[in-house]
Amino acid sequence: MGWGLATGQGWRARVLCVLLPCVALIAPPVAIRAQSLTSDLFRPERDGFLQPQNSPLRRTAGIDDPSPPDPGRDVRRSDGDLRGTSRTGAVPSYGLPAASSAADTGYDSFNRTRKKPKYYPAQDRPEPPPGPGSPPPDAPRPNLSGQLRLSIPPSEAANRPPVAPAMAGNVPGQPPRKRLRTDDDPFGAVGDYAGSFLVKSAVEVSGGYGTNPARLNAPRGLATYVVAPEFLAVSDWERHALVADLRGSFTGYGGSLPATIDGAPNPAPTDIDRPDFTGHVDGRLDVSRDLRLTAQTRLHVATDNPGSPNIQAGLARYPLATSFGGTAGFDQNFNRLQVSAGGTIDRTTYQQSKLTDGTFSSNDDRNFNQYGGVGRISYEVTPGVKPFAEIEGDSRVHDQKFDRSGFERDSSGGYAKAGTSFELTRLLTGEVSIGYAARNYIDPRLSRLDGFLTAGSLVWQVSGLTTARFNADTQVAETTLPGASGVLVHTYTIEVDHDFRRWLTAIGKFSYGTLDYQGFGRTDRTWSAEGDLIHKLTRNLWIKGTLRHDVLQSNEVGSSSASTVVMLGVRLQN
Repeated sequence: MGWGLATGQGWRARVLCVLLPCVALIAPPVAIRAQSLTSDLFRPERDGFLQPQNSPLRRTAGIDDPSPPDPGRDVRRSDGDLRGTSRTGAVPSYGLPAASSAADTGYDSFNRTRKKPKYYPAQDRPEPPPGPGSPPPDAPRPNLSGQLRLSIPPSEAANRPPVAPAMAGNVPGQPPRKRLRTDDDPFGAVGDYAGSFLVKSAVEVSGGYGTNPARLNAPRGLATYVVAPEFLAVSDWERHALVADLRGSFTGYGGSLPATIDGAPNPAPTDIDRPDFTGHVDGRLDVSRDLRLTAQTRLHVATDNPGSPNIQAGLARYPLATSFGGTAGFDQNFNRLQVSAGGTIDRTTYQQSKLTDGTFSSNDDRNFNQYGGVGRISYEVTPGVKPFAEIEGDSRVHDQKFDRSGFERDSSGGYAKAGTSFELTRLLTGEVSIGYAARNYIDPRLSRLDGFLTAGSLVWQVSGLTTARFNADTQVAETTLPGASGVLVHTYTIEVDHDFRRWLTAIGKFSYGTLDYQGFGRTDRTWSAEGDLIHKLTRNLWIKGTLRHDVLQSNEVGSSSASTVVMLGVRLQN
């Protein structure tokens, strides 16, 4: 027994004697490696980052890692890479953090409304924050130089001025700031607010020369000046609407025409100054989402057009004609179906004519009242196409039963038309229609006035610099010619605007019209070509040059004329 223990202990002693020298050879390098890892664990770097020496982001070829770094290799954090990281001072977290499942909307102790930010098309969306249990984010890829690059270079960050969070729009809980809208017309009038109304005003003053302002067969030229004020007020209400649009002009001439020309009476007045004013006030009352009450008051002051056969011989000046009235109606929507109706009343009066001999001539036989109604039904096929049908009827009652030629001018008539309004990709918008107009007179000697009716208003955005417009209109006007029922007037206008620069615009306009004096046998045709060049100095000051040529061709001998006008002026607007 004693020999056995001694023998076992001796065997163990012999084994220890063999292992101890091996441990002595291995222990120093391990101690040295531990000491090196401890001293190099947090080494200050020139980029301002503290990285472990054995971190994958700082691993270099050498004794510790004999293989050189592979730039294409996906370097990720792992447990083996963090074995040397100290956790001293770190605050442990257990379970799920508070509000980890809260959405972007919900309760806020500050009672602030949380809104999700809106992103523009093709804008990068930020990635959602990682939730509980999510894997740790990937470490950034190292560059070829082995250095960790800053997201913002220090030079750019140092030169960038500080921005307050409120100005940057990134205050927590505050809705994101909206991007400012692009100003489509940088030289347009801005206007001023008067209470809840946006008010814009302007005046154009121009002067030039006209070769035949009276539209005579034998031209007589005169210096010309025009003063044209404008006023526009638009309400800025959440509901209802009120718009006032007033525009006027006064065309004056630096002289007068003789009472006789070549021994014959002058068919035009000696004083050919002409005022013109057009104004209307439109209102809308939103009773409900689908029902609106509409109303309009209007006023028009003008004279007979130069060269018109309604002008008396021997006039000293043009008599003024004033038309005023109103319309009241409603608009009702039934889903995509819209029904509109309204009643109209208008009155037209003429000023007494002043003759060259100093006497006055009455125009009461031209005064009349008009009572009528209009209805319209439309259906929205698509958001851009809305066909409609419209019908109108009215009666005209004159102050005097018989006119100066002994005819009864009281009549009744109206029109019916159908068309559509459309909006095709914002490049072509407007409305076109075609119909039929007719008017019957009490006097059996006056034939029925009728004809096709065309109306339209189109805007074609050819490009960002060029815009084309087309307008068509048909009217049934009164006349004093004996035996003539009335005048059926058709007018067509084409206008092209082109911006050479934002401050330099050219406008070309061409107009064509026909005047059919039914029952009298006279037909007039008018052509007009106009070119404007506008230099916009500021939002408030423009310079405008105009060149216009007008032609009147008539089947009545001695009634044709031509005129050319050159004008240069300024426009002041606010």
